Amino acid sequence: MRSKPNILVTGTPGTGKTTTSSALAEATHLRHINIGDLVKDKKLHDGWDDDFQCHVINEDLVCDELEDIMEEGGVIVDYHGCDFFPERWFDRVVVLQTETSVLYDRLSKRGYAGAKLTNNIECEIFQELLEEAKESYKEEIVEAMKSDTVEDMNRNVAAITEWVSSWSSTA
Repeated sequence: MRSKPNILVTGTPGTGKTTTSSALAEATHLRHINIGDLVKDKKLHDGWDDDFQCHVINEDLVCDELEDIMEEGGVIVDYHGCDFFPERWFDRVVVLQTETSVLYDRLSKRGYAGAKLTNNIECEIFQELLEEAKESYKEEIVEAMKSDTVEDMNRNVAAITEWVSSWSSTA
């Protein structure tokens, strides 16, 4: 049994996963792992996708890399997908959601354009990542959280930090 919980923070690119996860790691003293950075640093990919301007993640290599770390507990995983991680890894799955005009502005500032921009906006409109999370994990551990503003992020970090504290005392 883990002594600390594992949390997955997921959502469409631009919803604030990394910012929220970093603040949450600081508040809870849990370890933050950004899957995009891990994939690049450890070369856990199968090359580059020119259409979407990103690495093609090798899900098996990522899971192999994380298995022991996740068993120890106390990890915040930050990634825009969630359906390939083993269900047993997570005690809480947070899906960040952002109003589409706010998301459009954030992604445009990052240089997203064309199919990459359209695809991500459509994912948010149709709540694809929330549905993916609900299909992949027990619904009672999945929580959608609004992430439009700094105030939203602060409120989310405070709520999850409180959950981590209560989890620790009941585990």
